[in-house]
Amino acid sequence: MLKKITQYLKQLVMTKPETIEEFYANRPFLKSVDLTDSQNHFNIFEINKEQQLKDNAAVSFGRKNYFKICLISGNSNIHYADKSFEIIEHGLLFAHPLIPYDWEAISGQQTGYSCIFDESFTEGFGNIKKYPFFQPGGYPVFELGKEEKTLLEGIFIQMKKEFSSTFDFKDDILKNLIFQLILAALKIRPSTHLISERPNAAARITSLFMNLLESQFPISNTVAGVSLRSASDFAEQMSVHVNHLNKSVKETTLKTTSELISERILKEAKIMLQHSSWAISEIAYSLGFEGPAHFSSFFKKMVKVSPSEFRGKVGR
Repeated sequence: MLKKITQYLKQLVMTKPETIEEFYANRPFLKSVDLTDSQNHFNIFEINKEQQLKDNAAVSFGRKNYFKICLISGNSNIHYADKSFEIIEHGLLFAHPLIPYDWEAISGQQTGYSCIFDESFTEGFGNIKKYPFFQPGGYPVFELGKEEKTLLEGIFIQMKKEFSSTFDFKDDILKNLIFQLILAALKIRPSTHLISERPNAAARITSLFMNLLESQFPISNTVAGVSLRSASDFAEQMSVHVNHLNKSVKETTLKTTSELISERILKEAKIMLQHSSWAISEIAYSLGFEGPAHFSSFFKKMVKVSPSEFRGKVGR
């Protein structure tokens, strides 16, 4: 069992997020779209799960390199990071590029609407990442009553109408409608129908931890450095108890959370010492150390030589 979970985790962590191009390639039942401007992309389409199942295009667990907002009618399970939610009748899902998820239909008939877009599409209309369901640890699934479903469905219908229009400023209308969905959802209570965790729950929470750890690299400047350095930092960001995080990581990788953090910090330190001209003090602060002395002590303990000695050797 442990071997299977470990293989599952490695496959998930090493797999790159699904791109917008891959999204369409994996769903031949969708109409082809112009992807010449794939860095400023928006699309909306109706959901028909029966058609998707017929065309063999299941939504597999993993990260996607785009945002998605789905209005779903029909009994289904949504697995998001380490949590699973059951939609009894109507639901709303906010999917973030950083967090892996999948959608599992229970009943045969699944209908609704879905829009996908990249982060650049909403630039100039607010910071989409500041909203709680687009943040790690946020609850992205909302269970809807009939009136709430009708209200949100109206916004999606308007989106679909505007998307098909030839109005020169239709993108501005679409951006406004995205934020209408977000603001309307903030008034609705998130789904409380958490279902029992699947056997690979430990692998899922470990995957989320690994994704958050990796997202801090590479470091592009000396100002914006590593902000998550301890198991507690990650647990707080993920809204899980630190003991639960540590247990999941240990069960899945046979290493402690602290060991994995240290290994990744060390890997980045070696890269920066070898390939950057930054001063050792700049590297130390950017990696979250209190100062060069703490960094040097950490590096020497791990590598048996000081940072300056390592840089001298690899620079030869």
